[in-house]
Amino acid sequence: MSRHSFPSLAGLGNQLALAAIVGMLSYAFVDQIYLGELPCPLCLMQRIGFIVIGFALVLNIRCGAHSAHYGWGVIGGLVGMTVSLRQVLLHVLPGDTGYGATFLELHFYTWAFVAYVGLLAGIAILLMLPNREVRSRSALANTLVILFILLVFGNLVSTLLECGIGPCADDPVKYDGWLWLRSRFGF
Repeated sequence: MSRHSFPSLAGLGNQLALAAIVGMLSYAFVDQIYLGELPCPLCLMQRIGFIVIGFALVLNIRCGAHSAHYGWGVIGGLVGMTVSLRQVLLHVLPGDTGYGATFLELHFYTWAFVAYVGLLAGIAILLMLPNREVRSRSALANTLVILFILLVFGNLVSTLLECGIGPCADDPVKYDGWLWLRSRFGF
């Protein structure tokens, strides 16, 4: 086997980071669709941060590593981390039960903050690796890219159904956008 049969460490790191993004977006989407917990505007903004990081990783996997791709990943991570920290601070007072469900006794926005810190540290490590050949057309890379694109599209559609064209409700309980679309286009 040639040395190009296996992804480089940087290539594997990009794929693992994209797998983490796909996992987080999938879990959030399942929580929304299957468990009926609609995301608030801050939750949607956190998803946008993960999506920006995911697109940066997809660009690396498809086009090769570039500092601009990693730069977009850092921007997405900083925005998402700031938004998730804002939501943590909104619910930090004693007696505040927080917003939404918990996992291992932490709310999803707290886990999002932890994930952003981890992803930003991972991007920093990927930038320091000497072998920057990260392009891949492997079955794993293709699957991750396709899943990511489907999740992005699914989140766009669900956000349109939840919020419509205007601002989203602070504490959403139903798909207001769906009602708007039905009244507008007669669905």
